[in-house]
Amino acid sequence: MPGLEIRGLTVRFDGAAAVDAVDLDVPAGSVTAVLGPSGSGKSTLLRAVAGLEPPAAGSIRYDGRDLASTPTHRRGFALMFQDGQLFPHQTVGRNVGYALRLRRPAWRRGARPEEGRRVDELLELVGLAGYRDRMPGTLSGGERQRVALARSLAVEPRMLLLDEPLSALDRDLRERLAAELHDILRRAGTTTLLVTHDQEEAFAIADRMAVLRSGRLVQAGSVTDVWRQPADAWTARFLGYATVIDGAGAAALRALVDPAATWTQLALRRSAIRLDPGGPLRARVLSARVTPEQLRLELEVDGVGRLPAVAEPGLVVTVGETVRARVVPDRLAALPQGR
Repeated sequence: MPGLEIRGLTVRFDGAAAVDAVDLDVPAGSVTAVLGPSGSGKSTLLRAVAGLEPPAAGSIRYDGRDLASTPTHRRGFALMFQDGQLFPHQTVGRNVGYALRLRRPAWRRGARPEEGRRVDELLELVGLAGYRDRMPGTLSGGERQRVALARSLAVEPRMLLLDEPLSALDRDLRERLAAELHDILRRAGTTTLLVTHDQEEAFAIADRMAVLRSGRLVQAGSVTDVWRQPADAWTARFLGYATVIDGAGAAALRALVDPAATWTQLALRRSAIRLDPGGPLRARVLSARVTPEQLRLELEVDGVGRLPAVAEPGLVVTVGETVRARVVPDRLAALPQGR
């Protein structure tokens, strides 16, 4: 089944395009992250898919069916926001079972055994077995978000829409929950569209990625392909590459890593240059900073220019010292010419 298909989608506010002619596919069963800075249109795109924003142009289809005339509550999608929006006066179990109760006919009063079993299944899925009788106020931020996720999955939606689901959490908790969310979504098998401004969050959770800038789609594909082959310098920097070089500096590195190549612009991760006494690059140390994982350096590399570099944390390096370094090829990305 094709899943979600977006073609030429445009959403306007006061005549200005917040989403501008976007084409995007979210294959059934995949987890796709829409990544972009604040104001890029990613949340507007999500709301249009949910039916909360009317398109000015284009189409949104799911499993081949045009959703233009389908209201939000008939689309079979579940939308989860940043804060989870739990009911503070209801237990975890009743929060998770809320959608199940709404689906129950009015004449069927009282709790149903199948609903209780479904709630227990979902709490186990998100790692909260035994939390049914807890109140939201007694939970951590990460636990509350997992309850919200369980509630979103309760009625087995055709598609799950996540709007910056981890942005309200502190960094350490966000990293832990991102890894958990990755596993939960794959166990659930639910097609998911996630929007975020956090590259690491997108890499940790999704298997496909789309990058938005000023309402337009810059690049889409598997997480691995987008990371290894950024569409342009802006995308490379936004994805977390430390620097982009061109001209003579790029040519000098090209001669070392791929003399037959023709690219003229290169994106480098911070770890693309590593100190090595036998390395081919000669450089002067401009700065050095110790972190728990590595020694972070700024080098002035002969024939290339100023570049970030790394070394083992126990290495003693002084500012102004002349050092040798090598290139780590899998930490580089050649950029398309003319971009």
